[in-house]
Amino acid sequence: MKALVFGTTGQVARELATATPKGVTLEALGRDRADLSRPATCGEAIRQAAPDVVINAAAYTAVDRAEEDEAHATVVNGEAPGEMARACAALGIPFLHVSTDYVFSGDGDAPWAVDAPTRPLNAYGRSKLAGETAIPAAGGPHAILRTSWVVSGHGGNFVKTMLRLSETRDRLTIVADQIGGPTPASDIAAALWSMAVALVADPSKGGTYHFSGAPDVSWADFAREIFRQSGRTTVVEDISTKDYPTPARRPANSRLDCSATEAAFGVVRPDWRVGLTDILNFLTDKAS
Repeated sequence: MKALVFGTTGQVARELATATPKGVTLEALGRDRADLSRPATCGEAIRQAAPDVVINAAAYTAVDRAEEDEAHATVVNGEAPGEMARACAALGIPFLHVSTDYVFSGDGDAPWAVDAPTRPLNAYGRSKLAGETAIPAAGGPHAILRTSWVVSGHGGNFVKTMLRLSETRDRLTIVADQIGGPTPASDIAAALWSMAVALVADPSKGGTYHFSGAPDVSWADFAREIFRQSGRTTVVEDISTKDYPTPARRPANSRLDCSATEAAFGVVRPDWRVGLTDILNFLTDKAS
């Protein structure tokens, strides 16, 4: 099976390359070969590669910057995936795409079902929703995988930020009224590979799915576990979202109902605490 992956430097893209299953030939495209700000290059790349399946792990992820750059974010997160989906549909091959809990409003405290009404609070969420709309409109086999709070030993993410800040701070104030599932990028990659293999065999399994780490937790409690596992003594003080204003509004409730993903693909929610241990070990080994 030949898989074409968009993205080479992002958290999920790196893990997809690391965990490529046996029997899968991976071709990964960076911006030099497929620029998502020029969607036509993405469709052409798919036609040239003629793969058996395509996974889009590339995106515009600067949530706050998107508030002033929404047009560009929408090209990358909306128009480019649509172009990819149309190219895949023309070839009759499955297209997998990573999306986000930010397509929801964050109201309430119940986990979001895959068919719950979408109402993004910010430009980034709107740009990702544009991609979610364009993909099924292409008419081909596809799977959209919404996830949340992605972390890994690569790039910029909450784990690495907490470790960096704890080097010089004895106390940190962290938001405690936003709840969600931290999700190791390695687990997202494993889920995507399972889904890709299944969709090549049975395209009827396509649709929209959720995948996030368990248990759901606040950012503040996530930080506490990071410090506990890493042996840091930094004290975490709970604050509310209103005490930490950001250009882009964040959803208070990022819980995702992942039951459909388990039912269709046998992929269960990973324990993010185990993934956190792996991330910390990776960073320790990298530093030594």
